[in-house]
Amino acid sequence: MMVLPKSLGTIAIGLAALLSVLSFSAQAAERGEDLYKNYCWQCHGMNADGMGVNIPDMSVQPRDHTDTKKMKARTDEELYKAIKDGGQAIDKSILMPAWGEVLSEEDIQNLVRYLRELCRC
Repeated sequence: MMVLPKSLGTIAIGLAALLSVLSFSAQAAERGEDLYKNYCWQCHGMNADGMGVNIPDMSVQPRDHTDTKKMKARTDEELYKAIKDGGQAIDKSILMPAWGEVLSEEDIQNLVRYLRELCRC
C-alpha cells in the first residue's frame, strides 16, 4: 500500500470530491435536458430558441433560452419560480404554465441547471 504525504492525500481527497460534484452536475443537466424535451420544447422550441410548434396559437413569443444576455438578467431563483409557479409569478406571460404540481423540486432545479447550459451563462 502506497502512503502519500499528508498534503498529497488532502489534494487527492479534494480532487475526488470535485470529480464527484462534476459527475453529479452532468447527471443533473442530463436530467434537465430530458425534462426540457418532455415539458418545454413545444413552446420554447427544439433548439430552445423560442420557436416551438405552439407559437402560432400564442399571443406572446416564448423566451429564447439561448439568448445569453436576456437569460443572464434572470436569477436562478426567478427561473425556479417561473417553472414552479408559472410566468405570472415573475410578472411574465400567463401562458407559461405552473409545473410545481407536476415536477419535483429536484426536477425544477435540474431544469434551471439545464437552462444555464443552454444560454451559456
